[in-house]
Amino acid sequence: MPIIKPVNGKSPQIPTDCFIAENATIVGDVTMGNQCSIWFSAVVRGDVNYIKMGNKVNVQDGAVIHCTYQKHATNIGNNVSIGHNALVHGCTIKDNVLVGMGSIIMDGCVVESNSIIAAGAVVTQNTQVEAGSIYAGVPAKKVKDISQELISGEIDRIANNYIKYSSWFKE
Repeated sequence: MPIIKPVNGKSPQIPTDCFIAENATIVGDVTMGNQCSIWFSAVVRGDVNYIKMGNKVNVQDGAVIHCTYQKHATNIGNNVSIGHNALVHGCTIKDNVLVGMGSIIMDGCVVESNSIIAAGAVVTQNTQVEAGSIYAGVPAKKVKDISQELISGEIDRIANNYIKYSSWFKE
């Protein structure tokens, strides 16, 4: 059974159509939208501030979502994929974003819509990621504008695939 528990009187709000893996952890002030999935060994820790997710958010294996006490909540839009072992901390991720495997997004960052954070990228504190762009490297910098093919071929495809994958575990 996943660990889903209240902290300081605030309990996770998880719609019934979401998939939560058996060893995922979701605690505290966490609000999830519809068709979300939290995968194996992922941690969503709303103990020191709130975490809000839109619809069709997938938090892949080993990823961690957290926030900063009395400073930075974490807000995640719709149609967002957070790759394996990524760290999303006290930031805002808008709609239609792919956060690559092993990447780090730090406090105060805003990742605008239709963007990709490359695998292994480190988006340093208070960075503003331009809409429709790809950021890569350490520290992450804009490497190019995103094409419509990448939006539909990667961002949308991955988010939709994770809805399909989660259905396999609900049978």
